Amino acid sequence: MRVFYKSLLFLLVQTKTEIEVNVAAWGKADQSTTYENCDAQRALDGINYTFTHTEEKSNPWWKLDLTKTYSVNRVTITNRLDCCSYRIDGAEIRVGNESSDLNRNPICAVVSTIPAGATYSYSCGGMKGRYVIVDIPGTSKILTLCEVGVYAIGAVGALKN
Repeated sequence: MRVFYKSLLFLLVQTKTEIEVNVAAWGKADQSTTYENCDAQRALDGINYTFTHTEEKSNPWWKLDLTKTYSVNRVTITNRLDCCSYRIDGAEIRVGNESSDLNRNPICAVVSTIPAGATYSYSCGGMKGRYVIVDIPGTSKILTLCEVGVYAIGAVGALKN
């Protein structure tokens, strides 16, 4: 019986170890502008054929407020399948605590390209931040995203609380 309890204690300790959890759906998304009904929350709906869409403008952005600071291990982006896959080229992924001047948040990664319908993962190495931003610098740009995942590191119970 003593071996059983030691095994159970070991199992409980193991479940307290830090793991990677997708915390994106726990947050609230926003974007610089919205074209038709393609709002920012579509990047968090779990459906790979719906998408966000900004109007054509300079420096469009999409922002996720996670409501608290996380240690972000990686960010995943799923690109549009039906058209316009090039629109994600050159996008910057930022993680930080600045909500108004998004460019003050440090860059986690720059997207070179993502094939139509593909999901790519970008390592952020534990960057700390409440906000995850995807922006495309330049004039006459449109930002579209199908899905965004934000994978934080921490004990499962501690992440959501």
